[in-house]
Amino acid sequence: MVARSLVALSVAAALTCAACTSSPPDGPSPSSSASATAPAGSEDPTAAGLDDPAHKEMAMELVSSAENSSLDWKAQYAYIEDIDDGRGYTAGIIGFCSGTSDMLELVEAYTTTEPDNPLASYLPALRAVDGTDSHEGLDPGYMDAWREAAADPVFQAAQDHERDTVYFDPSVAAARADGLGTLGQFAYYDAAVMHGFDGMQGIRTRALAAAATPAGGGDETAYLNAFLDERVVEMNKEEAHSDTSRVDDAQRVFLDAGNLDLDPPLRWHVYRDPFEILTLPG
Repeated sequence: MVARSLVALSVAAALTCAACTSSPPDGPSPSSSASATAPAGSEDPTAAGLDDPAHKEMAMELVSSAENSSLDWKAQYAYIEDIDDGRGYTAGIIGFCSGTSDMLELVEAYTTTEPDNPLASYLPALRAVDGTDSHEGLDPGYMDAWREAAADPVFQAAQDHERDTVYFDPSVAAARADGLGTLGQFAYYDAAVMHGFDGMQGIRTRALAAAATPAGGGDETAYLNAFLDERVVEMNKEEAHSDTSRVDDAQRVFLDAGNLDLDPPLRWHVYRDPFEILTLPG
């Protein structure tokens, strides 16, 4: 993830907080409803989207196939390694990073809720290495401490909360505001997972130079092709992310099939590994 300047919230607050409503630039507010005169192809605000529970579960599986080469995303609470992408340790269900603030915010929130936890003693080191790829003060015990904490349901809830408030909720809101269906909502979310929400917005801004969003009167398929084109450009800027199969062999496959609702059966490849989801989770 890339660094952001959000303040960590406690897990207790996460249980009652509303979905984030950050507005994308050059577009309508995510909270505004489409009118009866909305452009053809724009998202029906009453229709199920990526935040429908079954589609959200499927989105977690799709991201996990790219991040962890597995559909079992719930097994990834304990995941941690340095993937040599310049972001330090990458860990958890969507790859929180020690170098990009979100891991720090996550551990701060967890410690606010449960002060006596295996990661609390590493907070000074996490603050010191934020913005770098350094492990100073974290080695040799941090990875073991992360795995120990991952067995705690409170830490799992903290990971879910950070994922939702920083990445999932604002991405879905921004995509809905742009008139995008479930596939477009996933494209925004997956981009935010890798590049941060601000990075996703940068990709969106460049895509707008080639195609209008459905909310802006454009064709949904044409716009999503432009967005995915710009996503590939962004991924190729970093060697660690230069394998673009999560776009070319997954999202682009769904788009080419006209599956704007992201309904199963879905079949795709990531890093040449085959995956499929035959029915909606339920």
